Amino acid sequence: MPAARGVAPVKGAEERGGGGLGSGAGARRAAAVLLGLGPELAGQVFRQLGESEIRQIALGARQLRSEPQTAVPDALSAFVDAMERVGGDALAGHDLLREAAASALGDEVVRRAFDGVVPPMPPDEALGPVATADPEALAMVLGREQPQTVALVLSALAPERAAAVMEQLPEQIRGQVVRRMAVVEAVAPEVLREVRSALTTELQALVAEGMRKLDGKSAALEILRRSPTEKQQEVLAAIEKDDPSLAGDLRTRLFTFQDLVRLSDRDVQGLLKELDTSQLVLALKGAAADIRDKFFRNMSTRAAEALNDDLAAMGPVRLAQVEEAQAAIAKVAVELAEKGRITMVHPTDKLV
Repeated sequence: MPAARGVAPVKGAEERGGGGLGSGAGARRAAAVLLGLGPELAGQVFRQLGESEIRQIALGARQLRSEPQTAVPDALSAFVDAMERVGGDALAGHDLLREAAASALGDEVVRRAFDGVVPPMPPDEALGPVATADPEALAMVLGREQPQTVALVLSALAPERAAAVMEQLPEQIRGQVVRRMAVVEAVAPEVLREVRSALTTELQALVAEGMRKLDGKSAALEILRRSPTEKQQEVLAAIEKDDPSLAGDLRTRLFTFQDLVRLSDRDVQGLLKELDTSQLVLALKGAAADIRDKFFRNMSTRAAEALNDDLAAMGPVRLAQVEEAQAAIAKVAVELAEKGRITMVHPTDKLV
């Protein structure tokens, strides 16, 4: 049975037998052995141990440091000669073992073991079911929280899961959340437990109620695309009275780059006069074959060959750049249509 804290153990029985590494005598013996082995061999031994064993050895080294110099050779007679070469200096021995452990396992593990720093709580333990929740569902719940709370939760999640949740958060709070995450250094375990309890309750309610995230704007656009042009204009005009910004966004997104394939050849020729060549090349880089052919057919042979050469010479580009160029060209087409210079043709329009 280990000696009580602050009471020196009785020499003899405990040090002669039993008392594994977990006991005070066992920890001192292990520290003494590693001191006798020297830094290189001690480092190899440390590589075979877990952090809990290293903690016990660190404890033994501290105990040796506070005892008489003769405690080192007394702890393990088989290593008396090796201990004498170290000099019986327990303080130097503590530093020697620390250096050997750092070489084998890294500074962070050694700092926790030798300085008594509590290891960080794993995310799945700190946040429980919140750490493994569906990113979309978790984002719905976090979207109703303060940015500081969101930052704490994402900081405790595994990076890949935190990134997946961030993608689902409302755009207007992402910057605030990242800013607060960047200054988070530590959080009390009880705070995380409180957050875990509250979020777990909300997630369970979310699942029970069958709630799910909806993209209402995309749904509205799909309905408008399936409506005749006259109806589209009526709806957009009504929206514009209350929310001009939303109406403008819907109007711009209603007509996409791919929709240009339905323009008449004459309208495509009119559109080409308004476009920047470099922007058109970028937009056509990721375009379908039919829309490419539509533009090539309405250019002179020389212009089409030059454009095709530019496309062939262009290296890989980011998809976001292509989409941005395509959206800009579609916007020009919408503006020309509003001025009556070209005619938009929607899938539901009847042609004769």
